[in-house]
Amino acid sequence: MALKPTIYKLNVTLSDLNRDYYDSVQLTVAQHPSETVERMMARIMAYCINAQEFLVFTKGLSAVEEADIWAKTLDGQTTLWIDVGEPDVERMRKATRLAREVKVYSFNSKSDVWWTQNKEKYADTSVQVYQFPWESIQTLANLVARTMDMSVTITGDSAYVAMEAGECEVEWVTLGC
Repeated sequence: MALKPTIYKLNVTLSDLNRDYYDSVQLTVAQHPSETVERMMARIMAYCINAQEFLVFTKGLSAVEEADIWAKTLDGQTTLWIDVGEPDVERMRKATRLAREVKVYSFNSKSDVWWTQNKEKYADTSVQVYQFPWESIQTLANLVARTMDMSVTITGDSAYVAMEAGECEVEWVTLGC
């Protein structure tokens, strides 16, 4: 019998001071059986940083031809493609042909090694690559509950996250493009 995803419900109060974007969103996030809590929280942070109309989580790990998060226009054109992790550069090249804007958010302990091995390959693409520090994502993952009220305030290259279980700051670094 196949394992089923774990469902998380979030009420997110979002304040993005960089873009003057303020919203309250209710998110239902499915954690794939093979996905870590850290990866799921990196997806949620990428969502918050890029929040906009029509931005949605896709089937993620269950659908290899889809982004982890994307925004599509009403006529089906992909305006934003976001992958979380350390994707293959060929996958991202294909994404640049499908979407106007493509972003990658790397987050785990091997992220530096992945970037060192791939930065030359990404240099000739329009893919924007960011890195969350592994320690910040681990701290955030330790605050997770199945139902969460979450406040996210973004300023500069940092997000202050407050939840019932605690708070932390998640910064990110621009690696490429």
